[in-house]
Amino acid sequence: MIQQVVVAFVNLFVFVFNLLLVARVVSSYIVQPGSQFYRGLVGLTEPLLGPVRRLLPTVPGLDLAPLAAFFLLQGVQYVVQSVVHVP
Repeated sequence: MIQQVVVAFVNLFVFVFNLLLVARVVSSYIVQPGSQFYRGLVGLTEPLLGPVRRLLPTVPGLDLAPLAAFFLLQGVQYVVQSVVHVP
């Protein structure tokens, strides 16, 4: 029972965070950076993207942190599902 709740929570968190990542990337091209909507997305996603960004090499004009965070979250989701063994 607890395992199913943990897996469901991780799955929901990864899904919602990936949606926030996509919204941030897309809105960075459309919305003005000073808008309240964009600042809200940055506030929600930066706690994960900041540390990931510091670990990645700097590529001028290209932020690879959202892509790396996406793959990192997918890996965490896979590990949790593998460890818990929910049918």
